[in-house]
Amino acid sequence: MAETDNDKDCKGLWRRPRVWFLFGIPLGGFLMFLAGIIFWGGFNTAVEATNSLGFCTSCHEMDTVYEEYKKSVHYQNQSGVRAICPDCHVPKEWVPKMVRKTEASFNELPKTILGTIDTPEKFEAARLELAEHVWAGMKANNSRECRNCHSLEAMALSLQDKSARKKHTEEHMREKGETCIDCHKGIAHKLPEGYEG
Repeated sequence: MAETDNDKDCKGLWRRPRVWFLFGIPLGGFLMFLAGIIFWGGFNTAVEATNSLGFCTSCHEMDTVYEEYKKSVHYQNQSGVRAICPDCHVPKEWVPKMVRKTEASFNELPKTILGTIDTPEKFEAARLELAEHVWAGMKANNSRECRNCHSLEAMALSLQDKSARKKHTEEHMREKGETCIDCHKGIAHKLPEGYEG
């Protein structure tokens, strides 16, 4: 039986490759692995750079809230522990952090570029809306960012007054459907004009 062109093509597929070809596969894999590490390192560095107090306060729109924050217990206190902007406004876990960063890129960044809140007067006019947006997010995630630093289990309830002691129990919070932000609005920034809490 005569060998057809199709048979010759199939034999070519099963032919042992040359040595240089075999060397290229692991080298290519290693180079891709190395490129992935470099990309991930650069990406993580950029994300962490945007999670700094310096970055958060670099826009002049934040001057007002930065000055308020500097007068709060989150900035200076007897224990010497300082919470900075991302501690309260950016989740620590990776997926929620990326969701928050994406929200900021598509919602807050355009407002900054367009000058929506570029003067103290414009900021004050929008303060209630901005605060309600943050409060709603904190309510929806059970004040996750507060709980990064504050734990009901670690609270010395005996050192709190009777009202606070009652409110800082898991049972009370669950029964009332409350979370930290329900009682602690205005802890780092002044309450907006028109807020009726």
